[in-house]
Amino acid sequence: MKSIIGLMMLCATTVTLANPFPDGNAQTGQKLFEQYKCNRCHAAMLGGDGSAIFTRADRKVHNATELVEQMEACSGNIGANLTPQDKQHLGAYLNRYYNLK
Repeated sequence: MKSIIGLMMLCATTVTLANPFPDGNAQTGQKLFEQYKCNRCHAAMLGGDGSAIFTRADRKVHNATELVEQMEACSGNIGANLTPQDKQHLGAYLNRYYNLK
């Protein structure tokens, strides 16, 4: 019985580590991204639709903590007051680019 419980806890931990934004919904995050016109700044900096900002070689984000910090910086630039839940949703959406673990 202890082995089964231990295995279940290990599996739950593995799932948590695989998803750095477990309380986020990517579809809701996409709506927030579009609502705040986040790619407007990205496109101004890099051209195109702005999505290249996520995949460039010198990107600033390498883990979930850095992504949240970047979202906070960006939200200040656009005058958005993101809630912790908004950050979870945006993180879940943006992680399609970053593939953070």
